[in-house]
Amino acid sequence: MRAELAEAQILAWNRLAEPGVWWTAAERLAIAAETRHAASCPLCRDRAAALMPSAIEGEHQRLDSPLAEPAIEAIHRICADPGRLSESWFLRLQQAGLAEEAYAELVAIVAVVKATDTARRASGLPALEFPSPQPGEPSRIRPAGARPGLGWLATLAPEDRTPADPDLYGDHPGPRRRPGANIQRALSLVPPAMIHWWDLLEQMYQSSQQMRDFTREYRAISHAQIECLAARVAAINRCEY
Repeated sequence: MRAELAEAQILAWNRLAEPGVWWTAAERLAIAAETRHAASCPLCRDRAAALMPSAIEGEHQRLDSPLAEPAIEAIHRICADPGRLSESWFLRLQQAGLAEEAYAELVAIVAVVKATDTARRASGLPALEFPSPQPGEPSRIRPAGARPGLGWLATLAPEDRTPADPDLYGDHPGPRRRPGANIQRALSLVPPAMIHWWDLLEQMYQSSQQMRDFTREYRAISHAQIECLAARVAAINRCEY
């Protein structure tokens, strides 16, 4: 594994143990542990095989944790059957008590754990152990400029970012600059969550600048090979984006 990728994985993994914006460190680690556990849930397996997931009733096989049922449902469905999530499902989670900001941070945690575990398994490396939670309380700061309309979640457009918001799009010139494409804005309702995931993604894939630089190959395989693999994996996993 590239040294830069291994370093990015460790950094992202350690961030799981930090207090978040909407979840405590202990809750964030509970989300991470449930993400890893969800693969063994019989209900998720049966729903994934069914014509409609709503046709199969039951309870998730879950870990003993402080997470409420809406969070468990979100984690398990995102892990087991992401291609058939719907806005009505998302709205039901909100009605059950899972705020959209908490959902955004949860998605980032699930993505970090799934990506890291999968990459390490593919590389023949052992799974990382979860760190101990750090003290502190969630800040619960919602960006003032966040607006609905782009997708299910409100998002923070680059032009709506204020000095009080983190530099989630890399305003300063350089290799970390991010243009604010829709996929980058997806979790921007919680800027630290977006940064947590995106810093890992750029090492696992390529940075925005590298993707658009066709004069040089930055990885062991070419731009075209990377995109071909990404498209195939997305199709198999029913990634609608």
